[in-house]
Amino acid sequence: MTHTLMKGGAQESTGMELRRDLTLFDMTNIVIGSIVGADIYIASALTAGLVGPFAIVVWVLAAVCATVLALVFAYCSYYLPRVGGPFAYVSEAFDDFYGFLAGWSLWIAEILSLPVFALAFTQYLGFFLPLTALQQILVKGLFLAALTLVNVVGVKAAGRVNDFLTLVKLLPLIGIIVAGIAAFALFPGRFAANYLPLAPLGFGNLGTALVLIFWAYVGFELGTFPASEVRDPSRNIPRAIITGMAVVTVFYLSTNFVVFGMVPWQTLAGSPTPLVLVGAALFGAAGAAFMTAGALVSVSGSDESGILGTARLSYAMAIDGLFPKIFARIHPGYDTPYAALVIEGVIAFFLSLVSGISGLISFSVFNMAFAFLVTCLAFTVISRGREDRLRGQGVLPWAGVAICLYLLWSTGPFDKIIGTLVILAGVPIYVFFSPKTDIYHLKDLFISEEAIFVRRMAKQQRFLANLIRLAHKIVE
Repeated sequence: MTHTLMKGGAQESTGMELRRDLTLFDMTNIVIGSIVGADIYIASALTAGLVGPFAIVVWVLAAVCATVLALVFAYCSYYLPRVGGPFAYVSEAFDDFYGFLAGWSLWIAEILSLPVFALAFTQYLGFFLPLTALQQILVKGLFLAALTLVNVVGVKAAGRVNDFLTLVKLLPLIGIIVAGIAAFALFPGRFAANYLPLAPLGFGNLGTALVLIFWAYVGFELGTFPASEVRDPSRNIPRAIITGMAVVTVFYLSTNFVVFGMVPWQTLAGSPTPLVLVGAALFGAAGAAFMTAGALVSVSGSDESGILGTARLSYAMAIDGLFPKIFARIHPGYDTPYAALVIEGVIAFFLSLVSGISGLISFSVFNMAFAFLVTCLAFTVISRGREDRLRGQGVLPWAGVAICLYLLWSTGPFDKIIGTLVILAGVPIYVFFSPKTDIYHLKDLFISEEAIFVRRMAKQQRFLANLIRLAHKIVE
């Protein structure tokens, strides 16, 4: 069926419907693939210099925080299996203004994450092939262009590529875990010596370390974006998020147990490639090369998943009339939001030329924490009055609120100031696009002229009055 754009009573073709091609296996791999990326290959070094071996405890704390938020997202997708993730949830609970702010901040965060992987890929590739400055630019461009093309060709093809990349990227980690645990059984004294003292640098940087490690767990939210392309989404999306988080947590904790046990924290803190050091310690030069190759595959898989999910978020906001309608264009042959995919790929490329990894991560976490915070508040409204109550749904969103507030507080002053300004910059964008014509037929909630009229009247009541109504909804 062809999409049409309602405009003054006329209809304008915009493309084709999205296909439901993603299975539970595909979605689980998308979640795992979105989480396990460049972060596991760099975060250990960053946190070792902040809290020493105590970082292993911070990995546990971050896993708990991420799992709480992942469950909130899983429950949201159970009650509301729609494309767009947080944007859809917050819009349903409150209205499109707050939904747009949630989607806008998360879109900014995800866009900022994409060039991190291009930067990391280029750095790891330099282990095999020393690159000039010009060659690094070309590698970044080719890297992002290739993954964008895979997603344009089709969501099913992207899912299959991600299945392959996810399975391959776990092999180096499995090798480290198995060999590392064997080394621990044979030489427990070496592990104990590297873990003592547990907190040589104190706990002053705990919040900063948690922010960096939390980013390593982020990605579960991408599993909710392509809901319109998932078979049985109310069942498969929550299961995929929960299963994916469990797999990632086991791998992260096992890997970092070996990392901090095999290599002194001082050495880790001075290296941008900590797992390469571990590979070398366990297997020699061949191990270092193997881990580098694993990093390249892992980074590719994570960025491929990020491109897939982020495009669906901007697509969802575009069909609601809150983003330029170019983001809602569907390829006539492949039935994918090709314009959104190309635009985000171009943005990621230019960001990779002017930004550094640490700055991108920190700023990304600030925006993500805001989006997650609003999503937790939205879930308190979405779940109200449901007959099929889910375990813990009364406590989880408020625990998520506390976690998000702590993450926001733990970011740096620059992130707080500029991040707040960027989120507020979404207000004039919303004001500009909100009065424009929505692509109503793409939304089940808007199927009649009466509904369109009511929606246009509702757009006149925003901001302060709506904020009071939002607070009432949360506490009633």
